[in-house]
Amino acid sequence: MGNITSCRICGNKNIRPFFDLGKQPLANSLLKDPDEKEDFYPLSLSWCQDCNLVQLDYTVSPEKLFSKYVWMTATSETARKFSETFYEELVSRTEAGKKGYVLEVASNDGTFLLPFIRNGYEVLGVDPAKNIVKMAEKNGVPTKCYFFGRRAAENLVKEKGLADIIFARNVLPHVANTRDFVDGLQFCLSEEGVLAIEAHYAKKILEELHYDSIYHEHLCYFTFKSLEKLLNDFNIFIFDIGTSPISGGSLIIYAKNGKVKERSSVQFYREQEKNNKINDFASWQDFARKSFLHREKLLNILNDLIKEGNKIIGYGASARSSTLLNFCALSSKQILMIADQNPLKQNLFTAGTHVKIKRPDEVMEEKPDYVLILAWNFAEEIIRNLREKFNYKGGVIIPLPDNPKIKKEI
Repeated sequence: MGNITSCRICGNKNIRPFFDLGKQPLANSLLKDPDEKEDFYPLSLSWCQDCNLVQLDYTVSPEKLFSKYVWMTATSETARKFSETFYEELVSRTEAGKKGYVLEVASNDGTFLLPFIRNGYEVLGVDPAKNIVKMAEKNGVPTKCYFFGRRAAENLVKEKGLADIIFARNVLPHVANTRDFVDGLQFCLSEEGVLAIEAHYAKKILEELHYDSIYHEHLCYFTFKSLEKLLNDFNIFIFDIGTSPISGGSLIIYAKNGKVKERSSVQFYREQEKNNKINDFASWQDFARKSFLHREKLLNILNDLIKEGNKIIGYGASARSSTLLNFCALSSKQILMIADQNPLKQNLFTAGTHVKIKRPDEVMEEKPDYVLILAWNFAEEIIRNLREKFNYKGGVIIPLPDNPKIKKEI
């Protein structure tokens, strides 16, 4: 663990730093007491000259990051609804039927396995967070608690055999030993099986300025090009591509063992990335420059509102909000408190910035003039909740994507 000296997927030493967000705490290391001692780690990005992967320069121990976790998939209505769509899309691309089993790696509370269970599939989840695994099992989703990689895959195959469907949602970018992880996926996948990988798409991050998606859990920021390079190294080939609304816009690739006939979507993504210079170093240098400008714009908006006597609260103590709060040096001086629906986060304080997190109904009792939607990727859902549950008619500030936007009434 610590600073990297070579690329996380191709091993080359030709990596070039381009964006330093300063030392920050771990995004999900929420505090019981604002005076607790905190650890801060470097948060900066580099670009690989050979495979063009954008990646974090520093690795924090996975045990420290993931053994206890505070994100629960079921907390999000958007994620719950998407789980049904995801099931239909994945099943439509497999010919295996229900004869084998479905394996989800980093299955969290089991939300995305539930549609498979309801439709008669045998399933198994794997997740490293003990507290979340207990919740999954309580939900009726069989789940094993460990970090996934080649060794874990060998144990799984001995016990369960090969899986005909494997999916890994929003986990590959979190993995310290990326190659070991993909090796494990390939080892578990049956000859005719289908693998689906969902990951926050670096093209979206670049073009819509999602700098708040940069935090210590996200070690890699994949374009199609860099992801394809990694998978091909393990004889896994992509045959189709879809999209997901999660994380502000994610890529879902569908792949199989060995060369397969590609659908038109695959070449479309290759050409689109080339035409839009998504894998160019200059594009990412520009991303860093625009992120600093964005910080100035957001701070100006907030400071002007506060000078006018407005009361501002935040909504959504997501991991991405931690990067935004720390990068912009926002604290309880600007944001009175933060509302969050996740009971695991309530009555704690944000990492580094020490803003109190409370239940939404408690926060709305403060009668804010403006709500800063920190979990902006769920903005529609949050605004609907504000209107319907709290009859809120005040203003909202949506910091991203692109330039910050302010609505005086919703």
